[in-house]
Amino acid sequence: MKVLHAAAEVFPLVKTGGLADVLGALPQSLVKAGVDVRLVLPGLPPIKAGLERLTLVRDLGALFGAGRVTLWLGQVGDSGVFAYVVDAPFLYQRPGNPYLDADGNEWADNVQRFALLGWVAAHLGTGELDDSWRPDILHAHDWHAAMACAYIAASPAAGVATVFTVHNLAYQGLFDSADFHLLGLPARLLTPKGLEFHGQFSFMKAGLTYADRVTTVSPSYAREMATEEFGCGLEGVILARGADVSGILNGVDGEIWNPATDPHVAEAYTSSAFGGKLRCKAALQKALGLRGDPKAVLFGVVSRLTSQKGLDLVLAALPSLLAEGGQLAVQGNGDAALEAAFKAAAIAHPGRVAVRLGYDEAFAHQMIAGADVMLVPSRFEPCGLTQLYALRYGTVPLVRRVGGLADTVVDTNPSTLQDSQATGFLFGPATSEALGQTVSQAIKAFAQPKVWRQIMLQGMARSFSWPNAANQYLLLYEDTLRRRKVLL
Repeated sequence: MKVLHAAAEVFPLVKTGGLADVLGALPQSLVKAGVDVRLVLPGLPPIKAGLERLTLVRDLGALFGAGRVTLWLGQVGDSGVFAYVVDAPFLYQRPGNPYLDADGNEWADNVQRFALLGWVAAHLGTGELDDSWRPDILHAHDWHAAMACAYIAASPAAGVATVFTVHNLAYQGLFDSADFHLLGLPARLLTPKGLEFHGQFSFMKAGLTYADRVTTVSPSYAREMATEEFGCGLEGVILARGADVSGILNGVDGEIWNPATDPHVAEAYTSSAFGGKLRCKAALQKALGLRGDPKAVLFGVVSRLTSQKGLDLVLAALPSLLAEGGQLAVQGNGDAALEAAFKAAAIAHPGRVAVRLGYDEAFAHQMIAGADVMLVPSRFEPCGLTQLYALRYGTVPLVRRVGGLADTVVDTNPSTLQDSQATGFLFGPATSEALGQTVSQAIKAFAQPKVWRQIMLQGMARSFSWPNAANQYLLLYEDTLRRRKVLL
């Protein structure tokens, strides 16, 4: 089987969130399962610089407002996975974030930038751009690549089956209907049953409507997307797809995220030798200027600082956390108001609250290894990877009971402790009171070393592997191809 993944980012070349981690790990696992996998990526500077052994596939001429577009084939660093790169300097040769300018605004020509990615993915899917390789499955990820499904749907003879994965429904790729002509698609697609969305058109809706199968990154989020609370206005579209929508949990790259071999942490450790984790905590406290107290429960946050991630709840619950002797360490960036509030909290509580703005992959490893508790209080969370990394490192996750968080963390209570199932702490309502009560519960459990060690060990024993996720995707691909043959 041949599978083409289309996406805007891939770890370790470009990363703004979990999407990049998925594209860095899932294709490798599919290759190990015997699948012939390739990626197609936009020619962002780090991607062009990071791909090895590039060879020209085709000169595509002028497309989507770019003076000249060329298509190259190379390999992604250590993984060796083959990747096409769409080289369009006029559209992609820009510094910083793939989607936003230096002021945090969307690039004004994002419609052309990501329509081009979808167009190239679709035409690779039909075999028109590379005579030597044609996929059976075109797998598009998030809104940036979703328009590929519409281009395929506009050409019924295309043949390739399509899968679309929602990584975060809140980011939809919405554009003014006056710009629809820039896509080069038939006007018949700009209807409420097609791409039109409240006077605009939606890239996300292209994937949801036209892909043969729709997946998302956890079973709970697949159900939540079909509700008014979490559907972001697209719940009707998702409900209409019925059984075509499913959820497959993300995995963890066990080579990158492994406390026994992690080169970034102060000292390696395993579930049978925890001494290194204690020294990781001490090293983190020292690096952040926190009081070097092994008995203080160190709560960590590694996240984008946004309301979606529930970081305002952390600020509201901070007084009770500190009153019970806890410490807080934060790494991330995002909303200016939240950044300022966390900085103010660190100034107000020296030695007890520390903030490092920005994202540093190596330091994220140190945070996850050194913290006692990892906070993920999201208002919604399609899957979440931070809690999976935390479990692997014996860092107990405290999460909200939504999406993939609910699917991956088992709440600690007398029953789950007795059954040896507890792996963390969950709270329900998105309120500072509910979070604060659960923080208090975690602090009380930390004061009982035997109970805490049991929770840590049970979390470390859980397996969320990419090979398992890859096998589920492989079964979905096979079923999609069977269904497509029946329909044809």
